[in-house]
Amino acid sequence: MTSKEIRDLAPGEITTKLRETREALLQLRLRKNAGQVEKPHLLRTYRKDIARLLTALAAKKTAKAKAA
Repeated sequence: MTSKEIRDLAPGEITTKLRETREALLQLRLRKNAGQVEKPHLLRTYRKDIARLLTALAAKKTAKAKAA
């Protein structure tokens, strides 16, 4: 997911996407420990996506606070 796509989402959608991505990362980590990961590069991708989501969410909260 790109930064532009994330910025276009509403805060509620970002929170939902964040929860889904964290769950996917957890499942991938569990499969990695069991030795069943076919695409280990997804670990890094999920971590970066989570960081992007958190950054966008914080920016939206800051912008909302400044507007009020």
